[in-house]
Amino acid sequence: MGRKPRFGREDFIGAALKIISEKGPDALTVAGLAARAGAPVGSVYHRFISREVLMAELWVSIAESFQRGFLEELERGGEQAALYTLRWVRKHPNEGRVLLLYRREELKSGRWPDEIKEQVASLGSALDKGIRTFVKKRLGVLNRENVRRAVFALTDVPLAAVKPHLQQGEKPPVFIDRLVLDTYRAVVGGEGK
Repeated sequence: MGRKPRFGREDFIGAALKIISEKGPDALTVAGLAARAGAPVGSVYHRFISREVLMAELWVSIAESFQRGFLEELERGGEQAALYTLRWVRKHPNEGRVLLLYRREELKSGRWPDEIKEQVASLGSALDKGIRTFVKKRLGVLNRENVRRAVFALTDVPLAAVKPHLQQGEKPPVFIDRLVLDTYRAVVGGEGK
C-alpha cells in the first residue's frame, strides 16, 4: 500500500499563483515553485510534466472558478453577467492576469495533455450552453446573430475593458462599469427593474 503524497497538485497550484502574483509569470520556475511549496523538485515533476503544463493547469483551475460565477450571474440576468468580469478582476487581479496567458482555443489542441484539452473543451461547452440558454430566454430567437450579439456584450466587451488594466497591473476603474453596461443595453437591450 502506497503512502499518501505529502504535496498535492493544489499545493503547487496555490504556490504557483503566489509566485506569479508577486513577480509575474516569467518568475515561475520549477525550482522556485518547489522551494516556495517546501517540496523537492522531483515532487513538482511527479505531478506536472513541465512548467508549461503547470501553467496550463493553473489557467484551467482559475477559468473554472471564474466561469462558474459568470454562469451563475448569467442565470440571474445579462446586466449582472456583463459586469461580472470587471467585478471579479477587481477582487482577483492576479488570477485575471493568469487568464490572459492563454486563449481557450490554444489549450484545446496541440501539445497539451489530453486531460487539459478535455477540461478546456468542457469549459467551452458549458459556456456555449449558458450563452445559448440566455439567448433563448432573453432574445427569444436562437440564431447565429443573437448568439454573436450576446457573446459581444457579455464577454468580448468586458474582456476588452479589463485587459489593458490587467496588463498594467492595475484594477479597472469603476467608471468602466457604466460603459460596459451601456454597451450591453445598446446591443442586447435593457432588462428593466
